[in-house]
Amino acid sequence: MIASVFHVLRLAKAGFVLAREGVFAHVDPQLVPPSARAPLAVAKLIARRGINPNASRVAIAIARLGPSYVKLGQFLSTRPDVVGPRVVRELETLQDRMAAFPRDTAVRIVEAAFGRKVDEIFVGFGEPVAAASIAQVHKARVRDGHGERDVAVKILRPGVERRFARDLNDMFFAARFAEKHFAEARRLRMVEVVETLARSVRMEMDFRLEAAAASEFAENTAKDADFRVPAIDWDRTSKDVLTLEWIDGTPLSDLAAIAKSGVDPTLLGRGVIQSFLRHAVRDGFFHADMHQGNLFLDREGRIAAVDFGIMGRLGVKERRFLAEILYGFITRDYRRVAEVHFEAGYVPDTHRVEDFAQAIRAVGEPIHSRTADQISMAKLLTLLFEITALFDMRTRTELVLLQKTMVVVEGVARSLDPKIDIWSTADAVVRGWIEQNLGPLGKLQDTARNLGLVGRAAFNLPEMLERGERISRRLETASQSGFELSAASIEAIGKAEARRARWGNLALWVIAAALVWLIFAG
Repeated sequence: MIASVFHVLRLAKAGFVLAREGVFAHVDPQLVPPSARAPLAVAKLIARRGINPNASRVAIAIARLGPSYVKLGQFLSTRPDVVGPRVVRELETLQDRMAAFPRDTAVRIVEAAFGRKVDEIFVGFGEPVAAASIAQVHKARVRDGHGERDVAVKILRPGVERRFARDLNDMFFAARFAEKHFAEARRLRMVEVVETLARSVRMEMDFRLEAAAASEFAENTAKDADFRVPAIDWDRTSKDVLTLEWIDGTPLSDLAAIAKSGVDPTLLGRGVIQSFLRHAVRDGFFHADMHQGNLFLDREGRIAAVDFGIMGRLGVKERRFLAEILYGFITRDYRRVAEVHFEAGYVPDTHRVEDFAQAIRAVGEPIHSRTADQISMAKLLTLLFEITALFDMRTRTELVLLQKTMVVVEGVARSLDPKIDIWSTADAVVRGWIEQNLGPLGKLQDTARNLGLVGRAAFNLPEMLERGERISRRLETASQSGFELSAASIEAIGKAEARRARWGNLALWVIAAALVWLIFAG
């Protein structure tokens, strides 16, 4: 009960900051549920006067709320289905940058992690070179059997786990409340949104998991001549410290330096797109934060990626779905695109394939009347997800993360070559995967997988039959004698209902009091 009051107070404070920065100033009251119109009117009254209408107020407000909300904002920028395209554009301006904590603090964390003095671990340990909400990076030097080499050392920010745990609990409270009272929140799976964010943050805060992700990514791409992943220094990696090879290259954001390097920007842009698609479609494991700051051009002309805290996964079904979707748009086979949605179970059978194909045609046909450099694969997928909402397709978080990454990757490629033909670039990867996996060889592989499933099912069949018989007997007994509730159970249910009613009334008073206090305090 007390914890819930604190949740409400902290969320009210966050709402006040958002309202004060004018985040809700341009929201049309007719587009929100009737129960939310009064709070919206209050939020508009709270907004500061003289706010620049062209400024990114959402990003400014979220930055004021602290690192947990910055992470939430960055995560929501991958969910245009939740916050809308306009807010996504504002959230994309969020910069996960914070003041660095002192080198002495970093040294203490390193020594605590390994139980040794920093001088015994590193030959040299420098000042921080980058700092974000969860960690900061130092350049260091190590000596081993291969001589001396430079490494990047990523160190967890002190106290960050406690702060994120508190703020994530607040977000869970808000998401559950929204899903309980609003059907749209249930369709968008708001609790699942926060669960995905929490899972992502937990993985980001355990550098052993990030190291494992980088290691797997490196194995997948070992034979790719144009892509490189830095090696992990496992001996100097722990939960709070990650050490990996230092990438001495040119960031893809430095277009002037790339132009001087002698590498063809057009080929480099194609390489960025094709590398991402290979990782997603071929491997089912992709870097989900491939912005220019995380990509470098190394001395051998390869694309080198860093920061593996956010990775995306696609199963075989999702990879097939993605490949066939892209191929269907490339070949204008809208019927096939529609069928793929139904085969994957993403669109309920209550809808007709023909109607869905017609809606998809409305998305696909406009792109074929434009020149190659005007066609955006990422925009097309965004429009596709908007169409699927009309056909009751529930949000697939893995596909939305993929779509968002594609937006970023496409932006990087176009910065290198504004005239890049995204579709012909993608065709080379997608067509090859389809021929290999959906052709005769792919059918043989599917048959082998299905035979394996049948074999495992046959092995477990006796146990399954025995379990089914036990359940059948229990159901038969229950159908004859009925289900009984003990007096204690009935009493507990009554008390729970009473508590729920009292809490609902109290929550309304707490929210009202908090808003009044915040208005006058501001």
